[in-house]
Amino acid sequence: MSNAVKNGEATATKAARRFTSARFVALLAVLGPGLLAGLSDDDPAGITTYSQLGAGYGYRLLWVLTISTIALVLFQQLGARIGVVTGQGLAGLIRQRYGARAATLAIIALLGANIGTTAAEFAGIAAGAELFGVSRYIAVPIAAVAVSLLVLRGNFRNVERVLLLLAAVFICYVAAAFFAKPDWGAAFSGAVIPSMSLDKGSLLIATATLGTTLAPWGLSFIQSYVVDKRLTIKDMPYLRVDVWVGALLTGIIGFFVVVTTASTLHAHGITNITDASQAAKALEPLAGTFATALFAIGLIGAALLAASILPLSTAYAVTDLTGQPAALDDSIKEAPLFYGTFAFVTLLAMSLVLIPGAPMVPILILTQVLNAILLLPLLGFMYGIARDKKLMGEHAAGRGISITYIVAIVLIAICIVLLGYFSFF
Repeated sequence: MSNAVKNGEATATKAARRFTSARFVALLAVLGPGLLAGLSDDDPAGITTYSQLGAGYGYRLLWVLTISTIALVLFQQLGARIGVVTGQGLAGLIRQRYGARAATLAIIALLGANIGTTAAEFAGIAAGAELFGVSRYIAVPIAAVAVSLLVLRGNFRNVERVLLLLAAVFICYVAAAFFAKPDWGAAFSGAVIPSMSLDKGSLLIATATLGTTLAPWGLSFIQSYVVDKRLTIKDMPYLRVDVWVGALLTGIIGFFVVVTTASTLHAHGITNITDASQAAKALEPLAGTFATALFAIGLIGAALLAASILPLSTAYAVTDLTGQPAALDDSIKEAPLFYGTFAFVTLLAMSLVLIPGAPMVPILILTQVLNAILLLPLLGFMYGIARDKKLMGEHAAGRGISITYIVAIVLIAICIVLLGYFSFF
């Protein structure tokens, strides 16, 4: 082989490596919206639901989590694309296309649901801390101050880095599952082969799994966040990867939580879990102290991540509705409503958790009802915006994907109706 040919091959190889490196760097620059929106769904409410799914039904209903993850990919992908194409958050687009009344009602419902859900995140922090002997009256205020300082004093890049680092705590659930020594064959079979008895309990937990995975605040957050990150059409291929990775990791973490409780609690006849901390306590005699500690650490980390993102999602929505879009790079003087909303939601949610004898269970039930009520119109609004060629131009949803959205929305509507029916009858 001549030197010229060898030099040509070497040059081509170097060029290919540079091209691959450039694409990898571009992907790293885009990563964030999908990962944060997805993983924050694995909050204490989600962990509790997945724990009950595993404790009550073993591996049999893991396929419900698979379907929920597919729905999460579908609609978070839609929210991200709408944000990139229009450069607007969801509340502003609802106001523009459907009127101020529809947008205001949606945001009022979102605000109420988000305050209740944020209270649930701080309750998760309290429960996790108490497993380590730390009082909630110490742990919750420290957590509230920490997330507030992070958002109120940091710039966009620093906030994103800290949140992504915090998301790494979910590895604890993966480790806890291995300590539980599950039947992996049965687990993977349960994840792909539908099997369910049509009784009230099975239908209720299946519907709750879908509801906790596909949360309204997550859909609102991802759209506003891609706008704040200033992503453009050319970033879409990388953003698509980000959304897929985030949603799949959400499902994978949920899978390991179910596997942990199925192989320990369910296998030993413990079939009813009311909160994630109870699941962590119950694990100790069955899987060891280390598994319990990992589960508790995962609970605290998940709660901290969601407690940061929920008020942020609310702040984006409120400012977008009022026509005052704000960004994490803005100062408090430049965006008082944005930071004021974040502080209001955080402070009120923290206070609810610290009130002695506060009716947390009714608050959480009302929150889930609001989320269920809000999800359907929100998906309907997103569908209408996605089909609007004036807003989306050449990126408007075509006939094929539109049918997919309609089928998914109808199935979700059936689940929400079932959830309402079985909750009250």
